[in-house]
Amino acid sequence: MLAAIATLKVKEGAEEDFLAVAKELVAAVNANEPGCQFYQIYKGDEPRTFVFIERYENEAATEAHRASEHFKTIGARMGPFMAGRPDVLRLSEA
Repeated sequence: MLAAIATLKVKEGAEEDFLAVAKELVAAVNANEPGCQFYQIYKGDEPRTFVFIERYENEAATEAHRASEHFKTIGARMGPFMAGRPDVLRLSEA
């Protein structure tokens, strides 16, 4: 199993718009990626911070996620609301 924790900061005042698009991505991933076992967005403790928690069966499922059309198109729509690049922690099951 592989996992990822992606922490994103959004611009002030953009939280609701960002979250609406992020939830679209969550729905698309969960509906279309059988190799993804868990994909959810959370609000962090820090202001304007959101966290995606992801779990994949294997590297092929991770690559399929990154290559998916919904990840590319919906992900691009999140960009204008973000305050910088996401911080991504990649994990493998011990």
